[in-house]
Amino acid sequence: MATKHILIVPGDGIGQEVTAVGKKVLDKIAAKFGHTFTYDEALIGHVAIEATGNPLPDESLEKMRKSDAVLFGAVGHPKYDNDPSAKVRPEQGLLKMRKELGLYANLRPIKLFDELLGASSIKPEILKGADILFFRELTGDIYFGEKGRKNDGDTAYDIAEYSRYEVERIARKAFEAARTRRKKLCSVDKANVIETSRLWREVIQKIAPEYPDVEVEHQFVDATAMLLIKDPRRFDVVVTANLFGDILTDEASQIAGSMGMLASASVGDGTGVYEPIHGSAHDITGKGVANPLASILSAALLLDISFGMKAESEAVINAVDQVLKAGFRTRDIADQQIPADKILGTEAIGAEVLKHL
Repeated sequence: MATKHILIVPGDGIGQEVTAVGKKVLDKIAAKFGHTFTYDEALIGHVAIEATGNPLPDESLEKMRKSDAVLFGAVGHPKYDNDPSAKVRPEQGLLKMRKELGLYANLRPIKLFDELLGASSIKPEILKGADILFFRELTGDIYFGEKGRKNDGDTAYDIAEYSRYEVERIARKAFEAARTRRKKLCSVDKANVIETSRLWREVIQKIAPEYPDVEVEHQFVDATAMLLIKDPRRFDVVVTANLFGDILTDEASQIAGSMGMLASASVGDGTGVYEPIHGSAHDITGKGVANPLASILSAALLLDISFGMKAESEAVINAVDQVLKAGFRTRDIADQQIPADKILGTEAIGAEVLKHL
């Protein structure tokens, strides 16, 4: 039995809908296993800008620091997407949260439930058995470097920067994870043309002898993008920089059939943040059709990584698996063979997961 304080940060769009379902799953786990989970909520993103003018208010950041874990939704709003001149943007809150909480490692498990082999656009015989764990560095690279305009705004620049220490700390997490899996690590860079990638590869090569039981492969990012689709089963643990990881993990969502199935954990040395990899999806916000399974699986990651509750985490994953085996789907993961009465909305498929818990 344990007492833990969880901060719910729904954010924008469907983030508010899917985190509500994720919280219900955490409540059910607490009741089933005899734990006590207390909750609070905080603002971030567009809703925070509307309420306070700040995409990450100080009050929200303080609540994050004081919590044992954060269940996060999504940030973003269409009004900012086509307005390059906007000085305050929802995504600034997300980047500040990662920096202030020291969330330098983003873990994204890419594992396909067998029942969803038909939901992907990739052939089932290529997909079956794929199981990849991405480690994306989260607080360096071009996202956090100096950026600006010059020449009367006609020239723009973003500086990519990494220190040896930043690469070392995520590399060690990836090597340690590889030891618990198939003992294969693929480090992705662009060392043939980019200096930060040359440092990245140099650091990986220096650390590798400390893990003689782990097979290390260095791969250029463009080759990785191709091989993820051609032969995803060749990968075990993948470690890469912030920008490359952002793109590759979204591409890899096709392995799982939909972004609505992929959870992630952002961790460092303090409070961990757990969130689905999908965005705020304002085109379906309020329609009750968003897939909450990634938020539910993010709750499973939270239980495992932040709380060390492996049995509880497995119970959540197994419940999702049983719901899929029973033929239930949300519309984003439903192929043409799924009967209409098996295609459920956000609340209904969440209720099915709760039944199996």
